[in-house]
Amino acid sequence: MITPQRMTETFMDLVKIDSLSRSEGRLAAELQERLEALGAEIVFDRAHERIGGECGNLIARFGGNRPCPPLLLNAHMDTVGPGEGIRPILADGLFTSDGTTILGADDKSAIAILLEALTVTVEDDLPHGPLEVVLTVCEEVGLLGAKHLDFSLISARLGYVLDATDTAGIVTRAPAANHLEFKIHGKDAHAGAAPEKGINAIWLASRAIAAQTIGRIDHETTCNIGLIEGGMATNIVPSLVTVKGEVRSHNEQKLERVTSAMVQGFEDAVAAYPKTDPQSPLPRLEFSCERDFSATHIPDDHPVVTLAQQAAANLGRRLVPKATGGGADANVFFQKGIMTGVLGTGMRDMHTVRENVRLDDMLETAELVLEIVRLHANG
Repeated sequence: MITPQRMTETFMDLVKIDSLSRSEGRLAAELQERLEALGAEIVFDRAHERIGGECGNLIARFGGNRPCPPLLLNAHMDTVGPGEGIRPILADGLFTSDGTTILGADDKSAIAILLEALTVTVEDDLPHGPLEVVLTVCEEVGLLGAKHLDFSLISARLGYVLDATDTAGIVTRAPAANHLEFKIHGKDAHAGAAPEKGINAIWLASRAIAAQTIGRIDHETTCNIGLIEGGMATNIVPSLVTVKGEVRSHNEQKLERVTSAMVQGFEDAVAAYPKTDPQSPLPRLEFSCERDFSATHIPDDHPVVTLAQQAAANLGRRLVPKATGGGADANVFFQKGIMTGVLGTGMRDMHTVRENVRLDDMLETAELVLEIVRLHANG
């Protein structure tokens, strides 16, 4: 049976292991040991060779005791910063950090839940089909682990990603996202002695950014400028600035329309600069646009949804299909033909030093995973 104390200890042990993106090696080694102790066959792919990390994605296979298709279960091993030297605190059933770092509930609450559910399944010899537990690296820096996952190691066509907040919802719709990078080339000059000889790239970028519509565009589309880098000193007219942003939408046409508008805004700002030398190539704009991830849309009557809803109903709960504005490994799995609903662990205020998760929420999700596995095996 599920043991709250064991899950507590597991979670606190895991969050104490630093695992920033591309530095998941120690955590992966710990998880390999724990999963092998449960009887799993462990395989690592070679994703790290392509993304510059310490280790690849961890795939743990459990042979089933019921004849049914394999089921995929996924979480990611990496965290954002500040995520080194995490000191977890449990008070009144709530996990937090000490306030100087993140907690790491994103996504180690999910890993602790999966370990607890797998432990109960194995120890109590509960009905289960073949299970493929995929623990990815570098999710937080663009789903890189999933994007470079060796899918020849995966046979499941259906499964669940644990990487959301709401324990009463299953995420079935997520947006596509475009990543944009702009480089504005100006001309350097002494800012005090000869500013008129320079072309201020930061000023041009500011005009381009000011022309953008940023934030929530509508109920299914968002746009953001998230990073700007440029300049060398206050007494030098900056000759180069880099601006990075993104557009997300559940609607492909809106995604492309807002992306085009963002590009046009930068092009217009550079083109409008009054040139004193018609022969000069400056100012100049370079830009790139890459698809960060594609959208997911799983119908409400798909088996991955109805299976989870029946499991919740068996536990006296209700599970509601939901849309999200964020991306997850599920976006990549969906593009590979693997239908994965995203389940919540109760984690909140992720990516901040206020991050927290309730033990009761984690226990509820562990119960749900166990019931999903049982229903799938007997289906």
